[in-house]
Amino acid sequence: MDVLLILLFGSNAWLNIAATVLYIFGLWFLLKKSGLPGWWALVPFAREYMLSKCAGREAEGRVTTVVSFLVTAVRVALKFIQPSGTGFDTASGVALSLLVLEMMLELILLIYSIRVYAGLIEVYGVRRRWLWLWVLLAGLPAAIWGLSGKYQPLWKVEDIRKELASIASTGSAEVLKDGLTVNLRVRTVREGFEKKILLRDVHLSIPQGHMVLLLGGSGAGKTVFLNAISGYEKADASVLLGGEDLYRQYKKLQYQVGYAPQQDTMRGKDTIYSTLLDTARLRLPMDTSAADRRARVDEVLDLFGLTPSRSHLIEKLSGGQKKRVSIAMELISNPSLFILDEPDSGLDGTMARELMEQLRRIADRGKIVIVITHTPDRVIDLFDDVIVLAKDDKRVGRLAYYGSVADCRAFFGKERMEEVVKSINPVSTGGEGLAETYIAKYAEVQHA
Repeated sequence: MDVLLILLFGSNAWLNIAATVLYIFGLWFLLKKSGLPGWWALVPFAREYMLSKCAGREAEGRVTTVVSFLVTAVRVALKFIQPSGTGFDTASGVALSLLVLEMMLELILLIYSIRVYAGLIEVYGVRRRWLWLWVLLAGLPAAIWGLSGKYQPLWKVEDIRKELASIASTGSAEVLKDGLTVNLRVRTVREGFEKKILLRDVHLSIPQGHMVLLLGGSGAGKTVFLNAISGYEKADASVLLGGEDLYRQYKKLQYQVGYAPQQDTMRGKDTIYSTLLDTARLRLPMDTSAADRRARVDEVLDLFGLTPSRSHLIEKLSGGQKKRVSIAMELISNPSLFILDEPDSGLDGTMARELMEQLRRIADRGKIVIVITHTPDRVIDLFDDVIVLAKDDKRVGRLAYYGSVADCRAFFGKERMEEVVKSINPVSTGGEGLAETYIAKYAEVQHA
């Protein structure tokens, strides 16, 4: 923490204690200035993470927290290793290895701590020369900034939360008797010492018979959203399918949702027919007769043009055929909602087009089809609507648009869907960095 003291005075225990106390004392007031409880300064390891929140550097803070713990663990281990002193024995080798590990961890800790301190300097709007004082003697700037009214953060952690809430696409989507209604308030996971928000404020209704394109950059929450509406990973949400609550009646409705993931889960030594028949045994009602199961398999085989190759082994199929079988498996139970995560991945343009046309035919039978694809423009004419998810400034997935393809082009001022994605992607990834702008714009449209 205080590099200068260590360099000048070595490992003097009293000086280290004094530096730690000064650091904790100053950090208490720094945290309070940023809207966080000051008592976090008393919690070892957690206080570094809380400081990173004040700096807007939570990702770096998670690293410093873990590495700080590992450094402490290595130091404790070294206390219990006693080399014989008569030569290079096993204990000496272990001690040397731990010393090398400690040096590597200390270097990582220093690099990530500098990133956190740099974030603090931006938040407090002070000159960059403060960075060196934070690196060399963190307790001193922590105390100065914490106690002096002259140093105030330009924004607080709680201000960010209020700002996000103010532009939220709040409210409730209209419940459709024959369709999908999603009112997703928040989807979180626990990371470190707090919950991390992955996705929030997604409210929409999709009518029966619509084929919907799901767009968004990496990390925008597309897969999280699909998992939530399928019931696979529940969120704080209300998901109604045909007016029935999918979460509360999951056992009853689970086969009303077909979800074809990116990776195939079929056995290579089985034939297409046996694969679909096994799926029918698992997913059709228990009282379905053997004749009805076979009839359903034949119907799906015919729909996907697989009847001529029904006796072929899965392992002998082309990539396009495997995709069709994988999708056919999900269609066996005749679901009302059909979800596909990059079904055209690895397919050439012609095969991808044929597959999407088959999905269009499924939608035309009164199903809801939601698709993620990284090449949307070659098949955009097949879709009715577009959902656009984007990461806001706090890296939380939000709803930036939902509506028809034509209205999507007008809303973003872009002709191509790939240009829409580029507009919401961060500048660091080659995008235009306008995610927050469109999230706020769509929320205003919804509130109007």
